[in-house]
Parts: sequence; structure tokens; C-alpha cells
Amino acid sequence: MKRLFGSAAILALACALSLPAYAQSKKTMEKTAKREDMREQVKSTGGVRGSILFQIDQAREKLIALANATPAEKYGWRPAEGVRTTGEVFNHVASANYFLPTFWGAKVPAGVNPQTLEKEMSGDKAKTIDAMTRSFDHLREAILAVPDADLDRKIKLFGQDATVRDAMMVLASHAHEHLGQSIAYARSNGIVPPWSK
Repeated sequence: MKRLFGSAAILALACALSLPAYAQSKKTMEKTAKREDMREQVKSTGGVRGSILFQIDQAREKLIALANATPAEKYGWRPAEGVRTTGEVFNHVASANYFLPTFWGAKVPAGVNPQTLEKEMSGDKAKTIDAMTRSFDHLREAILAVPDADLDRKIKLFGQDATVRDAMMVLASHAHEHLGQSIAYARSNGIVPPWSK
């Protein structure tokens, strides 16, 4: 009986210890599946839209990885007075991902204000990562919702003549611009970008 109880206790302990690993493994598998789905979407989309989505997805993956690798206490760090903090840079990207698609007619989701997003949660790591993730999801949907015939539709972009395609390309370059800024911030704080390790 003692042996049976001891075996049951060891089995229960092993199960309890494996639950966090299982949960993490499940989360990793879900992220991998989503990433693969996004890659398949880019392949099937093709053309200039597929190229833009590819660039946006590259920036997304690295920005979110860097945001996760940055310690919460570094979200308030700034290289100089009057310059965005680490958290503000991440949230600035999220704001643009919501705001710029409005130039071609996409709607900002209810409850999101791109004008205040940057300051609202820039010091909160979890909220910042969630906001950035959701903003990239929104951006992908906004890009995929545009009919092919509308890619060359004329719009005004910050007072300049442009096309819907131009606005999408601005979003891709904007995300990469601030990815570079975030890498410089991270390196200044001794944080190695995860993909560089």
C-alpha cells in the first residue's frame, strides 16, 4: 500500500510539474501555427500585396520578440529628454497600424484611440505587447480587405497625392524604421535581440 501511495504521489507530482511546460508548449504550437498560416496567406496573396505583407510580418515578428525580451523596467527608458521611451516606440507602431489604414477607408476598432494609445500604456509591458499584437492583426485584415482594383485608387496621404498601395508601403517602412530604433534602444540597454543570439 505504501509503495502504491508513493507511486501515486510521484505520478501526481510529475503531472503537476509538467502542466506549465504543457501550457507553454501549447502556446508555442499555436504561435507557430499562426505564423505558418500567415506565411501561407502571403504566398497565396502574391503580387505587391504579398510583398508588403511579407515585410510587415517580418517587422511584426521582430518587434514583438524584442518587446518580449525587453525587461518591464526598461519600457520607461529614453536615450535623451524629449525622445520617445522604449514603450512609447512600441505603442507608436501600434498607433500607426490603426491610424494609417483609415486613409484608404479602414475603420479603427471600437475602443481604440490611435491618438492616445502611445501615452496610455507605454509603461505597461503586457498591455503594450497586447496592443502591438492586436494592431498588426488589424493591419493585416485591413490590407487583405482591399480589393485588387483598389490598390491603385487615388487617396490623400498627409496632404500628398498617393495610392492605397503607397499607404500600405508606408506602413511596412514605418514598422521597419521603428524596429531599427527599437534595436538601437535595446542594444543601448544591453539587450540582445532574440534573433541575433
